[in-house]
Amino acid sequence: MSWGTELWDQYDNLSFHTQKGIDFLERYGHFIRDRCLIEMEYAGKLRRLVKNYQPKKKEEEEYQYSSCKAFKAMLCEVNDLAGQHEVIAENLQSDVIREINYLVKDIKEERKKLLQDSAKYVAMINNQVASLERSRKNYEKAFKEAERALDNFQRADADLNLSRAEVEKQRMNMAIKNQHCEESKNEYANQLQKTNELQSQHYKALMPEVFRQLQELDEKRIRNVRHFMAHSADVERNVFPIINKCLDGIINAANQVNEKQDTILVIERYKSGFEPPGDFPFDDLSRGGESTPLVLPGSGNTYVSSGVGAHRSESMTVKGTMSAGKLKKRVGLFAIFSSNKNNLSSSGDKDDYSELPPNQRRKKILLKLEEMQAKLHQEIAAKDGLMKMKGVYESNPALGDPMSTEGQLNECSQRIDKLNSDIAKYQGLLQEVECNVSPAGIRKHELTEHNGIGNGSTNNLSNHNNRLNTSVPDGRAPLGEDESLSRSASDSSVSIPAVGLNNRYSGETVSLGASRNSLANDEDPPPYYDIHDLPPLGTCTALYAFEATSEGSIPMFDGEQLLIIEQDQGDGWTRVRRQPPNVEEGFVPTSYISIHSS
Repeated sequence: MSWGTELWDQYDNLSFHTQKGIDFLERYGHFIRDRCLIEMEYAGKLRRLVKNYQPKKKEEEEYQYSSCKAFKAMLCEVNDLAGQHEVIAENLQSDVIREINYLVKDIKEERKKLLQDSAKYVAMINNQVASLERSRKNYEKAFKEAERALDNFQRADADLNLSRAEVEKQRMNMAIKNQHCEESKNEYANQLQKTNELQSQHYKALMPEVFRQLQELDEKRIRNVRHFMAHSADVERNVFPIINKCLDGIINAANQVNEKQDTILVIERYKSGFEPPGDFPFDDLSRGGESTPLVLPGSGNTYVSSGVGAHRSESMTVKGTMSAGKLKKRVGLFAIFSSNKNNLSSSGDKDDYSELPPNQRRKKILLKLEEMQAKLHQEIAAKDGLMKMKGVYESNPALGDPMSTEGQLNECSQRIDKLNSDIAKYQGLLQEVECNVSPAGIRKHELTEHNGIGNGSTNNLSNHNNRLNTSVPDGRAPLGEDESLSRSASDSSVSIPAVGLNNRYSGETVSLGASRNSLANDEDPPPYYDIHDLPPLGTCTALYAFEATSEGSIPMFDGEQLLIIEQDQGDGWTRVRRQPPNVEEGFVPTSYISIHSS
């Protein structure tokens, strides 16, 4: 079916129809554009929502619970969902809207050209028809004049009263009119032939070709509308896998919510470590003596009984009760004018955390020890690097002046000494807290978790502190400036007890060096452990040959199989042991080996 044969006389309707098709295509493009705006607006609102509900810095402590962690993970997934909606908008903008605009422009230009051609053809046939009509009218007029001239000649020829000259005049006029009529007739015949030929060409060749091209143009528009609709759906379908992953992430985050774990965290966070108050003693007035009125716990006062009973101090009664908050506020107010304000840390708390209940104070001290241990390892690694740099400069003075590192080494040593003394100080505070709190105040599994040992007793903590004191005489760390820090410095840092350096929530133990150090029985542990007491943690293969150049390291050849005794503590060295019978133990670079199992 072709427009050229079926709709040969519907030029105006076809022109109107093609214009409506272009209008529809533009309207569809406006729909996609508005949808892109909606997708972008939705993505922007999702991102703003996520930003508004992100935990503030003051709320970070609350986000240790599994439900809060799950909510935070869900916020990340929702933020990713917003990104996918932005991808939809961007792809629709680049792949659909832009193509629609190009197509509308091309169709408009092509339709304009075809309509101009058709208008030219219509004008041609109309002009030819007008010429035919003029020639027909001229022929009709000439024919009537010829008939009138013939009639006049016949009347003049029959009238005997007219002269011969008058009759001859009428005859000559008749001949002229007949000749003019014949010429008009021939002209009319020629115009008729031309008109018929042009009309046949117009309706059978010229206009059908224009209509055919208009038909192809309209079919192209319809075909592209179908393509754009399908592609728009594909754009959205392509992000479904990522959206499903985001939703799966939200479900996984929800599955991580553990009400029992959160309950335990609440206990660990708010537990004071005090024992509940005992029974009120009976005040026997018959014995005489002065009686002291009893005051309920929570009133902020002490209670003393003259009868058989225990004497409880204010510090052991008030803290952990309902009035503890009030007392704390008053202390914070009057402490402004006290002389102890120099003992406050940058956060406003005392350095020894003496204002906290025992259990909370113990947790704060453990966190402080973790922080200082991490800083200590960083400083040791930095000093190790400076020592290596100094050695390189000494071996090759062209690279630099060895004395240029002396100032940095001195500063690093001072920071290490300060950290070691602070660690010793907080170890003493931790021992004091452990000794002052009754066994019922701290559960056995808490001691096991924070000390990294299985018995959970405070004696192990005392052993830790004793070893720390013996290894740090006069409060000075066993890390002199002249001491080699290639790996022996790292070993000296391992001998420092790393209390609380384990992951509390995943149940992992403390670092290997700290755990093994805590199991030592003597007060002065040797620089290296007994190789028979350290079971291998796995195996490794040497990727490159290594020559031992520092104390505590051992050489190895390419492809040698070794046993891992101690994993890399963050300084780039791993402790290994050779296979029997040649049992030798030392440190090798971690980047030189490939670990097979752990």
